[in-house]
Amino acid sequence: MAQHKAIEMLRRVPDVRGVLEQDVQAAFEGDPAAKSFHEIIFCYPGLEAVSVYRLAHELLLLGVPLIPRMMTEYAHSKTGIDLHPGARIGPGFFIDHGTGVVIGETCDIGKNVKLYQGVTLGALSFPRDSAGAIIRGMKRHPTLEDDVVVYANATILGGDTVIGKRAVIGSNVWITRSVAPNTVVTLEAPSLRFRSPQPIGPAGLDYQI
Repeated sequence: MAQHKAIEMLRRVPDVRGVLEQDVQAAFEGDPAAKSFHEIIFCYPGLEAVSVYRLAHELLLLGVPLIPRMMTEYAHSKTGIDLHPGARIGPGFFIDHGTGVVIGETCDIGKNVKLYQGVTLGALSFPRDSAGAIIRGMKRHPTLEDDVVVYANATILGGDTVIGKRAVIGSNVWITRSVAPNTVVTLEAPSLRFRSPQPIGPAGLDYQI
């Protein structure tokens, strides 16, 4: 059985390589700091984590036990990017910077999606049976359709949550319901308080915007 699985995996490698080429292209087009494809391939932790994920995902589809999860956890330990091998991720996927990104097992991600650091695509809650045990195998994590951009530290939760095509999710938002296509979601501007390090009068300079 192991020999059969290994041969079938080798047959799939060219297709995986083709998808990874699209991931590299997406990184080059999405990051003005990238000087070349070689820089992305050798230096970008996001591509390293995605490369391991894509191989692990194929092994999982082939029914290989344990090894796919070991692979993605190894990539997690190296890059700080936690991609479950069960997630379904389309081509042209780019994780910019990457540290702290979490993508759960039942996520569905379309084509040309871009995430920044600290993004969580997680479960809102764990459904339980009448005895209180977790029900496994249900969709718990969100769906991101094609051309979605999610900025740093955004959290998107729930198996029924769908982020529509070309939506933009701003930094630090918390989303537990679906977002229509072409929507921009942002927090209201925060109230910031500044205090001058140099005292001006007895109380110093203190102002708020």
